[in-house]
Order: sequence, then structure tokens, then C-alpha cells
Amino acid sequence: MTKLLRPLTGLLLCTSALLAPGMVRAQATTSAPVPAASTSVAQDPGVVDEVVVLGKYIPEVMRETSEVTAIVSTEDLVRQGDDTAAQALTRITGLSVVSGRFVYVRGLGERYSSALLNGSPLPSPEPLQRVVPLDLFPSNILKGVIVQKTYSPNYPGEFGGGLIDLQTLDVPDKPFLSMGVSLGVNDATSLKRGLTYYGGDYDRFGVDDGTRELPLLIRRGIESGKRIDQSNFNSATLTAMGRSFQNASINLLQSTDEIPINGSLDIAAGRSFNFDWGAIGVVAVAGYDNSWSTREAVQQEGVVSLATLSVLEDLVSNSTQNDVVLNALTSLTLDLDAHKFKWTNLYVRNTTKETRSVEGVSSRASNYIRDDYTAWYQRELIDTQLTGEHEFGDLEIDWRGSYARTERDAPYERQVRYRRVAGVFYHNSQSDANFIRFSEVEDTVASFGVDVRYRLENPTINDLTLAAGYAWYDNQRFSDSRVFRFTTDGTPSLAFQRQRVDFLFSDFNIGPGGLILREVTGSDGAAAYEASLQTHAVYVQADGDILPLVRASIGARYESGEQEVGAVDLFSATQPASRQLKNDYLLPAGTITWNFAEDQQLRFGASMTIARPQFREQAPQLYLDPESDRTFVGNPFLVDSELINLDARYERYFDRGQFLTLGGFYKDIDRPIESVVNESGSGLQQSYLNAPRAVLYGVEAEFKKYFEPTFGIAWVDAQRWLVSANYTYSKADVRAKAGDVVFPRTTLGRAAPAQNFVVDGSRLQGQSEHLANVQFGFESLEGGTQATVLVTYASERTTARGAGGAPDFIQEPGVLVDFTFRQGFDVLDRRLTVGFEARNLLGTEFKEFQQLGGARIDLNRYELGRSYSVSLSARF
Repeated sequence: MTKLLRPLTGLLLCTSALLAPGMVRAQATTSAPVPAASTSVAQDPGVVDEVVVLGKYIPEVMRETSEVTAIVSTEDLVRQGDDTAAQALTRITGLSVVSGRFVYVRGLGERYSSALLNGSPLPSPEPLQRVVPLDLFPSNILKGVIVQKTYSPNYPGEFGGGLIDLQTLDVPDKPFLSMGVSLGVNDATSLKRGLTYYGGDYDRFGVDDGTRELPLLIRRGIESGKRIDQSNFNSATLTAMGRSFQNASINLLQSTDEIPINGSLDIAAGRSFNFDWGAIGVVAVAGYDNSWSTREAVQQEGVVSLATLSVLEDLVSNSTQNDVVLNALTSLTLDLDAHKFKWTNLYVRNTTKETRSVEGVSSRASNYIRDDYTAWYQRELIDTQLTGEHEFGDLEIDWRGSYARTERDAPYERQVRYRRVAGVFYHNSQSDANFIRFSEVEDTVASFGVDVRYRLENPTINDLTLAAGYAWYDNQRFSDSRVFRFTTDGTPSLAFQRQRVDFLFSDFNIGPGGLILREVTGSDGAAAYEASLQTHAVYVQADGDILPLVRASIGARYESGEQEVGAVDLFSATQPASRQLKNDYLLPAGTITWNFAEDQQLRFGASMTIARPQFREQAPQLYLDPESDRTFVGNPFLVDSELINLDARYERYFDRGQFLTLGGFYKDIDRPIESVVNESGSGLQQSYLNAPRAVLYGVEAEFKKYFEPTFGIAWVDAQRWLVSANYTYSKADVRAKAGDVVFPRTTLGRAAPAQNFVVDGSRLQGQSEHLANVQFGFESLEGGTQATVLVTYASERTTARGAGGAPDFIQEPGVLVDFTFRQGFDVLDRRLTVGFEARNLLGTEFKEFQQLGGARIDLNRYELGRSYSVSLSARF
């Protein structure tokens, strides 16, 4: 058993010892429990002189939990106008979003955060992450989001930065039907030049019409268990196989001067049916979103030379991406007063169609090159949940069961490389790269949990609640990739090499004396892996008022987990040995809340948690990430990270939903997982290792207040004005002393000096020292008009370690300024709302770079463009 007890247990025991005299004093002077909300009562029985209510403005979620939390409410979602959960979370103190999908809490990467849907865990369709990307969740299915920043033992032990619980829509008290439509443009994309390829007839709906299915002959060849090449199949069979691939509809890039505008539709309805014995409620939501983005990016690669950086690759990438999202949610609730059952089903389908052409000077290829690329990425999530809540007087029992499956299907990833000679581009299939890749990730999660709470009346601790629970989690994943290319036995003629791509790969050119199909899928487990993680956990927790106005929560979670990642050799019956991580943890946690003044309180928290390697980080399979154009390979020698977490926060509430908070946090991470970059024959290759140690600490502040001025100016006085701001400063250093060792993939698990891979004192990956959000706006007192300016800032952060003494990769998110406006009005007794949104008004660019000796290498730089949209919604 791995024990994380000694430092934190001592702290919790000391806290209990300090508080025990107060508990005894309270017992000696009080014959009955003192209500936490009362400070004084009259001496004359039956006559109340004064009752001072503390915490009356504290939001219910804040009052019900002892933890440090942040909330995105339904009102926030409407005001901010964010399309997805990922966008909405950027407004929360200490949170930032990377790649538009993954949430970083307090500067810690997505590996240190967990995402739940209505309290149940979710699988991920992403090859590189086990954490579900939050751009999958449209805001129209959400009633709110709760972010818990301190750990409590009723949640999974994998907790570092925070836990994000997405709450779906509830059954309404009154029947409703709402519909909405929006249209939008981006000044770098819409109605401007871009790239595309035909694909299939239904691509605009995010549905493939069968064009991208793996050809039947190729499937039969794969089923034989043999590599598809000349050593296993005859010439006639290989010719038929090669001709079975799609050609012009996939290979031929087209330029268009009118990229379409963006648009979305959504509809929602709900109703409750009341009976003498209870109520049945139903809610349903459906949505469709179609958006486009064009990027003209500078992509360079550098090498250290004479204490500075020299350009090795100098490329320009032109790409156009079409994203189509389909979503549907249904929820059925049976309410029997003391017993409540809820069945929720969620379906999300996110499809990306990408066309890209990259060209420029390549020192590696010793030529001016052009790579043409087409791809189709289909991510799909299906989730079904059943929950129950039961009350038996002072005893409450909640349970939940969930099954979810995600898939990422990437058929026909196609790339063809050309060389430019005297202004003409040639493709030599013998020496120039070309490939057709089919890859798939399937990830499933089954989970069950039960929580039991009992309110125990006693003369010592007021409002004492004892809790215990059990949770089971089973995550299974399989990922594989098949790669094919066409080659020739000899050097083809220049006339052959300069054919248009659909002529070049036509049936006429495939066969003896021409193009020959060859499978180049990796062997020895480099092309596929399977992985699993099973956990069983039990916890106990006690929560109560240990002193008047002082509430404490203390507990511990025992969690056993077994994670296994194994490479799969697609061409051999003998499989490589899998890698197992099997550990048991006892994870204590405690918080104290002191409601020391009216509507003010202090919180203190301490806990120990863990972070496991993600499946892809352990798998030795090569993977090309289309987002970064970078190759990743896992390290099977990774181990769990262990964290000590300390938190403190002051809170003052002016009114419901209006507050000031000031907090500090400290985290000590043993063996954090860091990304490292290595040189490979074809370019940079990114892998992972456990650094010796990291320390993270910081402060955060948040203010939110509504004002109703009386300046004597009619229009100003008729509005309720919002001022909201938050700021987080954090410092995270990786520690690597002389004598510390790491276990990189390149040494096959043997110890190597840590300082060869990690610079002592370097910034923890993904951490921005400064995060800030500001919102300023108004809404009319009658609620018809609402306008808000939103500003988001994140300072530089490290995305990967440089190779061989090269500087780290740095991303500069910068400042984003958005504006939202909504105006409601009535037409024929129906409420309509017109909306306008403007995003990235400053035109901030995406920037990832390296710097050394005054030289700068732009690894990836492109314009995000400014976006504008109008919407119309109606509620009946």
C-alpha cells in the first residue's frame, strides 16, 4: 500500500487537538445544539429579542459544501453567451483553456483535473488524453457547472487542480418550448479564400455517406492477419486493393473564394405531470452547429547553434477546418416526494473536416516542399445515467449508475508530399512521403456509486452528518492505426511525377510497372494499444459545527486502482508484455469553515491526492497530432504522481450571487509527469517522463457586484450594472537536484540524471503565472436588455520541454476581449430575444515559439480572427 499519510495526518490531528477544548467548552455551556445561523436569543422564554442570521446571502451550493468551489450558473451561461462548457469555464478564477478543449485549473494541466457529468465520470475520445475535452458539451444542455478546487473524499482520488461537475438541465416546474437560431462570421475566414475537398454528399451535416469506409478488399486483407505488401499478396490482389481506395473525392484539394458563414439551431422542451402520488417530468434538447475556420500559419523549427537559434524548417501552413456538432439530451424524472429517480441520456457528435497545404524550405528534406493533407475526425459520445435519491427521516441514500462510450474515428487521413523544382511541383512515390491512414479510438466507462448520509443528533457537535460511500469505476480503451502508401519499383518519369494528384493515383497508374500498394503500419506494438483502469473506493466523512459558527469536515478515502497499458502487435500472435500500475492509497482530507461575521467566512483545507498517467502517455505507439503537427510516443515507465494540497480562502457575500473572495493555495507534487521533446529522424518527437518534484503556490481574488445607481440620469438609473473581476497569480517550479534521476523512454527504463532532461526551477508545463477576467455590463431592471464586455487574459505558459539544451516551447495566449448583447421583446404574447456577440475584438493571434540569444522561432503562429454573430430565440 502506498501511504501518503504522514505530513497531512499530522496537520489534521493538530487541528483537531486545537479545536477540542472549544468543543468541550461548547458542550459544558450548552444543553442543546446551537443553531449555526443564530447568535443570540432572549432570556425570557417565548420572547425573542434578536436573531442575527449569518450566511443568509451565501449561495446554497456554497452553504451546502465545506469546500472551496466556483459556480457557473444558468444566468452566467446566458450573459456570457459561450457556446461550450470549455468556453464558459475560462471566466472562472484560476481556470484557463488550452486548444479550446482542455481546462487547466490553477495552472495544472488537464491530467490534474477530472470532469464529471451529473456526478458520474466520462470517457474521452482523444488519443492523447484520458480526460474528456469540454468543447464536446454545448452550453444549451447545461443548467450550470460546479468547479471544486479543494478535495473531499466522496470524489475520485485523481484530483490535483480541481474537479469539474457539469450539471445538465432539470425538469422544469412549468411547461416550456424554446427555439433558437444564430448566424455568424469570422473576418479571417467567412466569405474569404480557403481550402476544401469534396469528401461525401452529407459532409455539411457532419455525417459521412460511406465514402470514407475502409474498402472491403482492405478489410479482408487485414482480417488475414498479414501485412498488406508484396511478400504476402500477389500483384493482382495488390492492384485491386490499391484501386479500391477513394481517389479524387479525398485526394484533390480545391480552393474556394467563399468559405460559408457559421450557423446553429437548437430546440428544447420540458414539462412536468403532477399526480396524487407524485410527479413525472421530461425534458429534451437538440442542437446543430456548423462553423468554419481558416488559418494561415507560420510553422518553423529551430536548432541551437552558437548559443542562439537557427531556422531548420521554415514553412507556411494554409488550412481550412469545418466543424459540425450534433447534440441531443433527454431526461426523465420520477418524483415520489421522499424518493426521486432520474434517467438522463446524452448524445454528442463532433465532426471535423480539415484541408491543409504546407509548403516552404525544409533542411531535413533538402528541398522546397509542399505537403497536401485531407482529414476527417469524428468524435462521438453516448452516455446514459440512472440516479436515485432517497430520504428516510435523518437517513439519506443516493446512488448513481452510468455507462458511457466515446469513439474517435479518423478514416482517410491523406498526405502527399511534393518537391519544387524550377517552379514546378513533383511527387516521386519512390522517395517522397505519401500515406493513407485509418485510425480509431474506442473508450468506455462504466461506473457505480452509493453515498449514505445520516444526521446524528448529539449534544456535542451541532448538525453532525456522518457519511460513507462506495464507488466503482471501469475504463477500457482500444486504439489502432493502419497506414498505407503507394510506391514504385523504380524512379518514375518527370511527366509521371507532375501529374495532378487525382490523375497520379488513378486506376490507370496503379498496377505492375506503376504504383504499388504497401502497408507501412508499425509493428511490434507501435500501431495499436489496449488499456484499462479499474478502481474500487470507499470513504468515510464527518461534517458538523464543532463550535458555534465553526464547521468542520474531515474524512478519508481508500482507493485501490489497477491500470494496465499494453501494446498490440497487429502482425503477430505473440504480444509484447503490458505495463501495469497497481497501487492502493489512503487519501485524507479536511476543511474548516469559520462563519465569523455576518455574511463572511474563512475556509481552510488540506488533502492528499494522486494523478495517474494517461493511457496514451504510457503507450509506445507513435501518433501524429494534427493540432500541433507533432509526433508523440508514450513512455511505459511512467508512475503515479502524488500531491499534497493546502488551501485557504476568505469570502464575503454582499447579496445572493454577489461576493468578494481572497484565497491562497499550495501544492507539492511528487513525480509530476512532464513532456519532453526529442530529435527523431523525421523531425521532433514528443514523449513523457516523471520529473522528480514540482511545487505550485499562488493567490487568487474574485469580486462580483451589481449596482443600481441614482445619478439622476434616466437611462443609467434604469439599469442594473455588473462589475465582475478575478485574478490568479501562481508560481510553479519543477525541482531537479543533483543526484535526482528520471526514467525516460529512450533509456528503456534505466535511471538517467534528471538534470539531463529537466532544468531545475523551470516552469511547470501548462502553468500561466497570471490569469485574469473582467466583466462589465448592465441589464435593465425589467430584464429586457443585457450587455456585457468580457476580458480574459492568460500570461505565457510552457507547452513542452526543448530537446538537447534547446529552450522550452512557449505559448502566449494574450488578451481576448468579447462583447455580448441581448434584447427581449414580446410578439403576440410570446417572448423573443435578439442577441449579438463579438469575439476577440483585439484580433489576438495564436503564438507558440522558442527564444534564445535574441533569436525567436515561431513554432506555430496564426490569426484567430474576429467573430461576430446574431441570434434569435423564442420561448413558449
